[in-house]
Amino acid sequence: RRLSHYDYWDDEVRRSILLDAKADMIIYGMGECQIVEIIDRLDKGEAIDSIRDVRGTVVSVKKTDTPADAITLPSFEEVRQSDEAFNKAFRFVYEQMNSRSGRIIAQPHADRCVLELPPALPLSTKELDAVYDLPYTRAWHPSYDSLGGVKGFETVRWSITALRGCPGECSFCSFPIHQGRIVQSRSEQSVLAEAKALVRDPAFKGTITDVGGPTANLYGAACRKWEGNEACSAKQCLMPSKCPSLELGYAKCLALYQAIQRIPGVKHLFLSSGFRYDLLTYPEAERYLKEVCEHYISGQMKVAPEHTEDSVLELMNKPPYRSYEEFVKKFEKLNLRLENRRYLVNYFISAHPGSRLDDALSCAMTLLSRNMRPEQVQDFIPLPMTVSSCLYHTGVHPFSGKRVFVPKEADERAMQRALLQSQNPKSKPLIKKALRILHKGHLLNRFMLHRVSRKGKK
Repeated sequence: RRLSHYDYWDDEVRRSILLDAKADMIIYGMGECQIVEIIDRLDKGEAIDSIRDVRGTVVSVKKTDTPADAITLPSFEEVRQSDEAFNKAFRFVYEQMNSRSGRIIAQPHADRCVLELPPALPLSTKELDAVYDLPYTRAWHPSYDSLGGVKGFETVRWSITALRGCPGECSFCSFPIHQGRIVQSRSEQSVLAEAKALVRDPAFKGTITDVGGPTANLYGAACRKWEGNEACSAKQCLMPSKCPSLELGYAKCLALYQAIQRIPGVKHLFLSSGFRYDLLTYPEAERYLKEVCEHYISGQMKVAPEHTEDSVLELMNKPPYRSYEEFVKKFEKLNLRLENRRYLVNYFISAHPGSRLDDALSCAMTLLSRNMRPEQVQDFIPLPMTVSSCLYHTGVHPFSGKRVFVPKEADERAMQRALLQSQNPKSKPLIKKALRILHKGHLLNRFMLHRVSRKGKK
C-alpha cells in the first residue's frame, strides 16, 4: 500500500497509505537495515523530514522537490480514473523492484509527490545470522498476558526460520515486493545455535516443528547473479521452468536437518513450511525428496497446485498441471517404500482472475477423479501491488495487455469454491445452481456419490 493501490475492501483505488496515515515515512520490506540506519541518524540529530535517501523507505515531498533522476509514475488521480494508467504504473514499479539496479520511483498525489526509494539490499549470510542470533524472548508481548496469551503463537513456537525471499513470482503473492526474489539463507551454525536454544527451554518437549521459510526446499539455493545483489529483469528463476543458473541447495538442506537431529534433546524434526513441488521433479531432487519423506514429514507434506486448468495456472504464473501430476507420481512411488504412509496437503485458490465457472467445474471433476477433497481452499483476494490485483481491478493483464475474465460477483465466487469443496454439506445448493447454469445437471450424482462415499469411509 506504499503507492496508490487497489483496495479490495473499499473496491476502489486508494492513495498511498503514507498520506492517509499522515506518517513521516514508510519502511517496506523486512526493515532491519532501514531501522538501524534511521535510528542512528536521528540519534545524531537529523530531522526525520530530512532523511530522504534510505533504501527500502517511502517518503513524501513537494512536487518541486522530486529528484530529477526519479522515474515518474502516472499520478494517483490518473490511476484512479484509468485502468490503462493503473497497469502502466504497476509495470514501472515491477521493473524497479531490483535491489541493485532499481531507481527512485515518484508518484504525484495532488500537490505532493510520494517517493519510493529502491529496495534494501538483501542481507548476506553473516548479516542474516546476526539478525537471528539476537537474544529474542521467544514469547508474546507481556501486554497479552491479561488476555491469556496468543493462541497462534503455539503453531510457530518451536519452529525455526532458515531462509527468506522467494524467486517464484506467483501472480497473487506479495513476497517478491516484500522479501524479494533473492533467496537469503542462514548459516548452518546459526540455525544450530537456535535449535540448541530451543532445547534449553524448559517447555520444549523434543519436537522442532519446522525449519523453513516461504519455501522449505529453497534453503541454500544460489545463483551467480544473486552474489551481486541482483535478480534477472528479463527472465524469471522458476518459470516457465527452473533456470539452469539456479542451483538448488538440497545437499545443504539435508546436512542441516541431519545436524539438527544429532543435537541432544531433539527427538523429532519436521518440516511444515510449504514445498515448491515442481522443484522436486528434477533428478537432483530424488535423494532430498526420499530423505524428507522418510524422516522429516510428520505425515503431511504441504504443496500448492492452486488449480488444475492450465489457462488459470498460466495467469497465476504457476507450473502447468502436468508438473504437479509428475510430482505426485514420484511421491506415490516413494510411499510404496515407506513404513508409514505420507499424505499431501494441497492448497487451492478459487475464483482467481481467468477462472470461469466451467474452469472451476473442470478443476472439481479432476479432483474427484483423484479422490481429492481439499480442505485448504482460499477465496482469491487481490493483494495490493501484485499482478493478480491488476487482473482483478482492470480485467487486463498488465504485461500482455490481454483481457481477462474476472469472477467478481459474490454468487459466482461462492459457486466456484463450493465446486472445489463438494464434501462440505453447505456446498450442495451452490453445486446444484452451478450445474444448472452450465447445463451439466447430469453430473450432480457424481458429486453426491463422492459425498456418500466419503461418509461411508468415515
